[in-house]
Amino acid sequence: MYTGVACGIFSIVVIVALLVYKNIASLISTAYLKKKKNQTTLDGPNAEEFIRTYRSNLLSNYSYNDIKKMTNGFKDKLGEGGYGNVYKGKLFDGRIIAVKLFKSADIIIGDNFITEVATIGRIHHFNVINLLGFCWDGSKQALIYEYMPNGSLTDLLSKEEAENSVGIAKLLEIAIGVAQGIEYLHSGCESRILHLDIKPQNVLLDQSLNPKISDFGLAKVYSRDHSYVTMTSARGTIGFIAPEIFMRNLGNPSHKSDVYSYGMLLLEMVGGKQQFKQITSFSTGGSSGTEAYFPEWIYEKVMEKMDNVEDESYEIGRKMRMVGLWCIQMKQRDRPSMKRVVEMLSGRMEDIEMPPKPLFMFSLPRQHVFEDQINTLGSDSNVLPFT
Repeated sequence: MYTGVACGIFSIVVIVALLVYKNIASLISTAYLKKKKNQTTLDGPNAEEFIRTYRSNLLSNYSYNDIKKMTNGFKDKLGEGGYGNVYKGKLFDGRIIAVKLFKSADIIIGDNFITEVATIGRIHHFNVINLLGFCWDGSKQALIYEYMPNGSLTDLLSKEEAENSVGIAKLLEIAIGVAQGIEYLHSGCESRILHLDIKPQNVLLDQSLNPKISDFGLAKVYSRDHSYVTMTSARGTIGFIAPEIFMRNLGNPSHKSDVYSYGMLLLEMVGGKQQFKQITSFSTGGSSGTEAYFPEWIYEKVMEKMDNVEDESYEIGRKMRMVGLWCIQMKQRDRPSMKRVVEMLSGRMEDIEMPPKPLFMFSLPRQHVFEDQINTLGSDSNVLPFT
């Protein structure tokens, strides 16, 4: 009798379990398909809504055929990255342009595309790259920018003795221009814009070497009422990414994260290839994480005291290093605002207080750093997980 009852109960339990499993499986399947559909449907209503939202008198929408004609069939390639390729072209009115053609409309690249249009598509500043239009045609996505004939700041700094080729005064002028562009993003727009990938590669130079901040694929837009942004994963470029972005115990990223990246850019400008060699030697185990992230020689260079020095180049270089050291302080509250950075760079070196030596009590996660990627862990390819 008990055996029959037990068997009956067991049968009921099995049937209920199967029904529950079937319902759960059905729910999971439906949720997955819905999510996948939302992720992969980058055409139709979504594209149409996007085009209606962002097309304006200042920002034009082009078809893929338009893009092909503008670039003469994509013949003149200016560069390439994880996101796709950049081609030189010409608008129908004769203006020279640079066209960033994305590889494919997957969810990550699609997010970068949308972020760029949503941020710089509606702002205008002399030191921010001018977005002229975009293309979202089926699976094809592209961005159309004003053309920068002198390449990037990386190209300029890669030349032997960049200080001698263009002059330290011109480098200072470029540095101030970049700082003014970032200050505008932080304070001059309706909402605060964090770039989150400031580095020489993302600073382009026009015919007169005026700097233009570019590549807003990682940018975050948030209200001025909030002091920080939340991030689920850390993206950026090794050597320029602020420590709080990949280390939770240092607080949340904020506009001071851009200040940090700018400080490293500034030190790169006055350090040139010396700093780059320090960073790349880290990837092969040639130095510690701290040494690679902040070359010891930079602080020592600033601390050097030369009696009766009246050389203008020395004074400018020292001022840029001092401001750079203020920008890369470990605690965000110790870093100056970009407004203050502009003031310091534009003023006298004697008015700048000597910065304390930044304390980097950490090493970068070696498992995520590879020699051929040391300068490409940016918006077009990689994500660094939090440690």
